[in-house]
Amino acid sequence: MFDAVIIEKNDGQQTASFRQIAQDQLPAGDVLVKVEWSTLNYKDALAITSKGPIVKSWPMVPGVDFSGTVVESRSSDFQPGDRVLLNGWGVGEKHWGGLAGLAQVSSEWLIALPAAFSSRQAMILGTAGYTAMLCVMALEKADVKPADGPVLVTGASGGVGSIAVMLLSELGYETVAVTGRMAEKDYLESLGASRVIGRELFTQKTRPLEKAEWAGAIDVVGGQVLASVCAAIRQRGAVAACGLAGSMDLPLTVAPFILRGVSLLGIDSALCPREQRIRAWDRLAGLIDVTRLEDVVSEYPLSQAIEAAHALMDGKTRGRILINVAG
Repeated sequence: MFDAVIIEKNDGQQTASFRQIAQDQLPAGDVLVKVEWSTLNYKDALAITSKGPIVKSWPMVPGVDFSGTVVESRSSDFQPGDRVLLNGWGVGEKHWGGLAGLAQVSSEWLIALPAAFSSRQAMILGTAGYTAMLCVMALEKADVKPADGPVLVTGASGGVGSIAVMLLSELGYETVAVTGRMAEKDYLESLGASRVIGRELFTQKTRPLEKAEWAGAIDVVGGQVLASVCAAIRQRGAVAACGLAGSMDLPLTVAPFILRGVSLLGIDSALCPREQRIRAWDRLAGLIDVTRLEDVVSEYPLSQAIEAAHALMDGKTRGRILINVAG
């Protein structure tokens, strides 16, 4: 038996609980991992609080990422004792995820834990840090350079946003943080933001083209915010879009794309090819001083993950939410 957060559906009602489950209930997979650390992402909070159609089958253990140690393996790629991590691949949605003491998954979904990180440090970054790195890599591939001008980060107080601010700043970009919580101004500046501006500047309907201010942007919000950002990107700039914290809708015209050559880059972190994942984690290992991230971490035991999910949905958290699974 092992501890787990489990989501069940009965009579059309979805509920989440913390309890023990038996190992023989684990779904199929060729690698069994003793989970040490996981995180709580926005998607996990949506699933746990039943505020979004995240879970595709029941019962489900949420948690889109985890780190830990291989216990059993039928794959030649991993041996017992190997330190590993996992991001995405539908865990926590279609396959049991990381908010449990054990996880049984496909070896194709795992990568070796970078030597620069402990299991805990890897999850301080987690899916948020990995996604932020993919966004930065996409802007680099689109030839957005520090000399081109300021780069915007929306949702900057959250997990992806806060690490994106750190990465861009470390790489020499003038980084402008957008937040709905101006009380976090000092915090965002400590991460490397050169300016902090209020989200309300981006929530009103815009003209097809606004003043061209930003060389690039990383957006985690979607909706009107993303539309407003696109309308204000400079000639041949780019926007990396990785989230929908605000809305799935996108009320904009084609004007930024056909008149300014703006590129809208979709970041599919959950199903990103393995080779690109490894590159992203290698870049993170070279760029991020993980000790700096302690200031952006809230840590909870697995038994309090459900409470943490409600706090996240109520806007009462900032930065990364780390779940201590092993205890």
